[in-house]
Amino acid sequence: MKQRVTLNDRTFEVMIPAEEIDKAIEKVAEQLNKDYADCQRPPIFVGVLNGAFIFLADIVRKTTFENEIAFVQISSYVGTESTGQVRQKLGIDFDITGRDIIIVEDIVETGHSINHMIEYLRSLSPRSIEVCTLFFKPEKYLYDLPIKYCAMEIGNEFIVGYGLDYDQIGRGLKDIYVVTND
Repeated sequence: MKQRVTLNDRTFEVMIPAEEIDKAIEKVAEQLNKDYADCQRPPIFVGVLNGAFIFLADIVRKTTFENEIAFVQISSYVGTESTGQVRQKLGIDFDITGRDIIIVEDIVETGHSINHMIEYLRSLSPRSIEVCTLFFKPEKYLYDLPIKYCAMEIGNEFIVGYGLDYDQIGRGLKDIYVVTND
């Protein structure tokens, strides 16, 4: 039987163990290392709070090129459902003109949040913008914007752990858990 946890009113069981997550992140970091090895100016990782903080920390530790880190905070979830509306709470407070930007997300589902982020960052005149996500749900994705760096593709499950939450809890779980139907 798989390990289970109860968060608020829901039970979750392990879907992806921490070791698998680490291997997937290593592959993404290798690609980033190839693509950004010869940058004249350090790229800026823009972590989307709150969910991406663990993934961002791990990806940065696995990269070998100089980089900078910034954070933005947006939200579109209530409980287990996306509201479809993106609210931005925190943004970039320094000049990114002409810089390479790597948006780091915990999960890309419909793409509303990433679309919002790309539009916001484009208004600040960077040289390039790429998306790096831990999880991608291609079946739910509604945009043509490319997701260049993706650690793992998953189905439409609701997951928690490794930075992802259920009503603000469960972020510290080292594995990824999926809600059970119990």
